[in-house]
Amino acid sequence: MRRRTFLPFLALLLAAPALAQAPLLDLPQAPGLREADRANVARFLRMNLPRALAFGPDGAFGWHAGGPPEELEAKALESCRRRSGGAPCWIQARDLAVVAPGEAWAAAEPPSGARFTSWGHETLPDPRFLWWGPDRARGVLVWAHGRNARGADARGGQPQSWTRRFNNAGFDVWRFDRHPATDETRRAAEWLRADLAELRRRGYRQVVAAGQSRGGWNALMAMATPGLVDAAIAIAPAAHGEAGSPNHARQLDDLREVLGAARGAASIRLAVASFRDDPFDAAPDGRADLLREFAPRAAAFLAIDRPEGLAGHAAGATVAFNDRFGLCLYRFATAPDPPRAC
Repeated sequence: MRRRTFLPFLALLLAAPALAQAPLLDLPQAPGLREADRANVARFLRMNLPRALAFGPDGAFGWHAGGPPEELEAKALESCRRRSGGAPCWIQARDLAVVAPGEAWAAAEPPSGARFTSWGHETLPDPRFLWWGPDRARGVLVWAHGRNARGADARGGQPQSWTRRFNNAGFDVWRFDRHPATDETRRAAEWLRADLAELRRRGYRQVVAAGQSRGGWNALMAMATPGLVDAAIAIAPAAHGEAGSPNHARQLDDLREVLGAARGAASIRLAVASFRDDPFDAAPDGRADLLREFAPRAAAFLAIDRPEGLAGHAAGATVAFNDRFGLCLYRFATAPDPPRAC
């Protein structure tokens, strides 16, 4: 019999600050920035960590994200000095913190007891995202990573950057991590459904299940339980290996089964992103057809189907995908009248 452990959750009783009290999110409104520059600084806040932002005189700024952490600040300062005409710049923000003298602010850390564990998995808040807490958050997005067919451990991977659209708008972001030796599709779906139900019980107003590859497939499987999630977002969902795998030919039959079992579909908004040249997608046209047939059963449906300029199984992890579709996915999950296309 599987033994399941819920670690202490007392710290969740501490309220997180309201959105207006997070100075990090106010950086695009800094004095001196032109309107276009405000949009650029707002884009910085949608980048994954590590990242650094520099400010200078007369509205000068520069930022850099990704790459070796020891190079971040130098590149951000160099970008700022180009705009400032060589005048000195300073580091204003680093990762989730405002670090400028006299303006320093640090985001609250998720409480250490905020996690659910079993013998093969762990669901926990990602500390690289702002923590709001269930009593103040607008909702929670649970991110499920993919499963590497060669056995590599995907636990701890940073959720795709488009999820920061949710986080910056007041959603907590949790990771659904599974040990590669025990990460079987149906077992993982059971774990995920149990944890999503627990998050709902903990007080989150809106629950979103999202994931990439096998994690996206598990997000689809979460629709089997009515009232469990408000939205499911599946990025390149897959559970049958690459082309040539003996299971590949079963993909459409299994997808038909998963969609047929979605008893909670009538109250769920479903978004699915598929990409060109994805070796894990056995039959792109067939999958698109099945999803179109399913769409009337869902509360709302959004297909991002093989968009131009984005290709491969990992296209959802790119900054380009975030820039083009991140806001649309957030609006789809949260707006009273969700968009039907991006």
